[in-house]
Amino acid sequence: MNLLLVLLVATLSPDQGYHGNSLMALSPDGKMLAVACTDAGTVCGISLPAMEQVWETHVGKRPESVTFVGNQSLVAVTLYDEDALVLLKSQSGIQSGRLALPDEPYGVVSNSAGTRLYISHDYPGLVTEIDPSGGMRLLRTMKGGARNRGIALAADEKALYVSEFHTGRLVAIDLGSGSVTDTWTGHSTDNLARHVLLHPRRPKAYLSHVRSRIKIIDGGGSIFPQLTIHDLVPPSSNKRSRSFGMDTYNGVYVVTNPWEADISPDGKRLYTLYAGTDDMNVSDVLDDDYKEIQLVGGAVRVGHNPRAVRVAADSKSVFVFDFMDFQVRRLDAATMRVTGTAKVSKPAKSDAWIRGKVLFSTARTPMSGRLWVACASCHPDGQPDGRIWHNPEGMRKTPSLSGLAHTHPLHFSADRDESQDFEFTIRSRLMQGSGLLPGRLPAKVPFKPTELEVTTSGKSADLDALALYTNSFTFTLSPHIEGPGKLSKEAERGKILFNDDKVGCATCHSGPYYSDSSLQKPFKLHDVGTGKDDPSEKIGPTYDTPTLLGVYKTAPYLHHGKAATLMDVLTTANKDNLHGRTRHLGSRELNDLVAFMKSLPYEQPPLKTPNTVSFVEPVR
Repeated sequence: MNLLLVLLVATLSPDQGYHGNSLMALSPDGKMLAVACTDAGTVCGISLPAMEQVWETHVGKRPESVTFVGNQSLVAVTLYDEDALVLLKSQSGIQSGRLALPDEPYGVVSNSAGTRLYISHDYPGLVTEIDPSGGMRLLRTMKGGARNRGIALAADEKALYVSEFHTGRLVAIDLGSGSVTDTWTGHSTDNLARHVLLHPRRPKAYLSHVRSRIKIIDGGGSIFPQLTIHDLVPPSSNKRSRSFGMDTYNGVYVVTNPWEADISPDGKRLYTLYAGTDDMNVSDVLDDDYKEIQLVGGAVRVGHNPRAVRVAADSKSVFVFDFMDFQVRRLDAATMRVTGTAKVSKPAKSDAWIRGKVLFSTARTPMSGRLWVACASCHPDGQPDGRIWHNPEGMRKTPSLSGLAHTHPLHFSADRDESQDFEFTIRSRLMQGSGLLPGRLPAKVPFKPTELEVTTSGKSADLDALALYTNSFTFTLSPHIEGPGKLSKEAERGKILFNDDKVGCATCHSGPYYSDSSLQKPFKLHDVGTGKDDPSEKIGPTYDTPTLLGVYKTAPYLHHGKAATLMDVLTTANKDNLHGRTRHLGSRELNDLVAFMKSLPYEQPPLKTPNTVSFVEPVR
């Protein structure tokens, strides 16, 4: 190693921002790990090399990223569901500050001096700059991409790189001007890019993500693990990126759901996690601008649902957060043998909920027969993947699972009346799993609701646990309100229109979940004039009413996703005036109506309604 490289590596702390956002951070002196336990709402401090938990602090709902701040005396953590940043004292875990932020803060990185924190915001696609000193201040808000999640800070600390969750697009933001200066767009199928990693000494960005082939509903051809490497200073205008299919990287052994990667501080080794198959790849990093990486050995088995990886400053140890085993493991980088483990917090949930999340997150048997697809491949943590799938019954957008417990029957076609009916999906061509129920299921008749003919609940503890987990997703309040229960003037006017019989929105979008879905038969299905928009439709033209709660962030809209915006839902996608009577409304009235819908929910809906199903996690 030449002198320049020695000096460069020596100045790079293990948790410097080029590593990108993560649930796990390694202190600059290498003596502590900070781990954000998302489902528990806590952050844990783990002493090194002892691998002992020395403190645990409850910080709030859904911590999604953690970093040491500058000289390591503080730890910063984002709270995705509470729109906040929390600072903790790294030696004790005592909270030292809290700052309200714009909606859905996800990733956080620090500059080397600890004078700035940079945070990606999932919705609506912002990046914030924070001064963590004193009482903490939000210095500025910058526009990034759409649905920002991954974030990393260039080694010279002059630029940020942000990844779009739904598209995998990489965006560069100049910190001098605060404006976007460059973008890297990969394949149209790129999806679920939640992390950005930068090479410590070369102009390279690494994005672990999936590719979703929406026209293929088959366990061996629909969703692929992918690694994209972008040249940040390309040698020519024609060479911007290289994408690698990780499904064939290990020969015939498939890995699923890439989550995060880290690179050794010397820039020689890349470690890539796969949350769906509980694996990690080790690769040599090649400085050839062509092959880029080379596999070292085979896939390394780690724990359930690994979601974070960090490499020690000396590149001799690798730390992996086994998310659903609630532990961190330390591996010897030379042998990949475990040299220590440390327990972190379990969520305050039932054992059945935890088991359900394990099943939901895995692409292993009995959930998937060929290791390609998990439930979480399309519904990451219950959220939609932003895709419109060409299903056998027609085009279908991936729905959010929030509010599922209160809005049965399932699917736009109301072809399922129990969450346990996902057993049919597990055994379908998509997942090709052996299933969780004993025995056979009735043969699926194409385009007929066969699932309604059989009771699947109460027959398998695992299947009931999966149902309990899928029924557990709730809502956060909309960022488009002026406060809990308080609407803007535009939204107040829109609420009146929404409930006006002459407009008719509330006729179907009724009740606390803004849906008339009911398990009473016959099901309440409606022809809103959209069934004829899709020539491939096999089941329509009547559909179940989806909830409008959280609709502000679930574009595109309608069962086939052909309405790009809520305004389109009311206008261009409602030419026959069947989806509410909106043709007589003027532009101000339409804008008011959209403002109201974007404000949902402006108050929390009840946890129980007459339509709430039995398999629901008890409130604690």
